[in-house]
Amino acid sequence: MSRVSGNMKRHLVAALVGTVVFGAVYGFAASLSVGSSSLGAGTSAVAACQSGTLTASYAVTYDSSIPAYKVGVVTVSGLDTSSGHCGSKSYKVTLTGPGASNASLAEVTGTTPSSGTTFGPDFTTSNVNASSVTGIHVVISG
Repeated sequence: MSRVSGNMKRHLVAALVGTVVFGAVYGFAASLSVGSSSLGAGTSAVAACQSGTLTASYAVTYDSSIPAYKVGVVTVSGLDTSSGHCGSKSYKVTLTGPGASNASLAEVTGTTPSSGTTFGPDFTTSNVNASSVTGIHVVISG
């Protein structure tokens, strides 16, 4: 009889410890927040720095060391640099692929220009095979 009650006690203690740990982790996760100037975990609507849509395209050059066509300069156009919009803000451009995997192939960061409507992150030294690229992600923040 004591052997059965000992096993039951161990199971009850294990269940109690699991419940306490789960509650603590859940409580910590619930306290994280997201906003336009900070990032934690969760969802939040963040205002865009412009209402217009950005478009991106890239140039390719043949590189015999790969050997394949590789991505060069990505041209991002449609940028609104008027006062209070997307000029002079940090950006990150990510090439993704292959296929639906959306894996990051390379990233370039920088600052958007203070005037004009285009900017051109250079991926030449990243040696990204152009045939692997299935998406271009542009994030402007700040």
